Amino acid sequence: MGFSKVTWKDLVYYTVPRFENTGLVRVVFTTRLGGVSNTPFNFLNLGIKKKDSKESIYQNYQILSRATGISVENMVLSDQIHGDKIVRVGEKDVGKDFFNRNRISGVDGLITNEKEVALVTFYADCVPLFFLDPIQKTIGLTHAGWRGTIKGIGRKTIKKMKEEFYTKPENCLVAIGPSIGPCCFEVGKDVVEKINIEFTKPEQYYTDKGNGKYMVDLWKLNKNQLMEAGIHPQNVELSKICTKCNRDIFFSHRGDQGNTGSLAAVLMLI
Repeated sequence: MGFSKVTWKDLVYYTVPRFENTGLVRVVFTTRLGGVSNTPFNFLNLGIKKKDSKESIYQNYQILSRATGISVENMVLSDQIHGDKIVRVGEKDVGKDFFNRNRISGVDGLITNEKEVALVTFYADCVPLFFLDPIQKTIGLTHAGWRGTIKGIGRKTIKKMKEEFYTKPENCLVAIGPSIGPCCFEVGKDVVEKINIEFTKPEQYYTDKGNGKYMVDLWKLNKNQLMEAGIHPQNVELSKICTKCNRDIFFSHRGDQGNTGSLAAVLMLI
């Protein structure tokens, strides 16, 4: 099934039919289309730390809320640092003043078992990982940049869900969302050396372009780690959509030379 595109007026987002067909969750991965922000944040910038106007950012959230039925007041926002920390959140973390709310600072993964608590993480090429345990009725949402991927943040999210909610990996569904693909993620030797240290058969994850440049497959790195953690391969949904290749609809840090807005992943138990 993978990911499916949804259009609401001018707004476009992606969802995961296999998740939503359980009747347990709402799943959203935004595009840049449908908001009110000006260049270079055009149009649906959801990054509240970006140098965009607060009025435009908040209006973008309201548009997203109307399109998806997920209330802004129910959202818990991460404040990511490309690390591997995952925290449990709940109703105590929602409903505060939007721009002054207590963001979950220094955290790249959020988990919950509470309904109507919308987990929100941010992207502009990094890999979004959506987790659903339909048996225990728990969810997780994780931001996996290359640093977090190498640190095993996807595997650690499963471990945290096991500790907090008694999740069994074999019951879990996982979706790997739009992000920079192996076609476009070029790195130097320093990144490849880290992959060589941390992973068995590391050569499967990169291609040598010469001149000290390599193309790395973050999708495969994350999927293989998830399977090693006990996720069944048939329970992994991969979007195969590269954000840099599709800059017309996605913000891309690499494609926009760092001067861009933020996409958002949203996951909520209903």
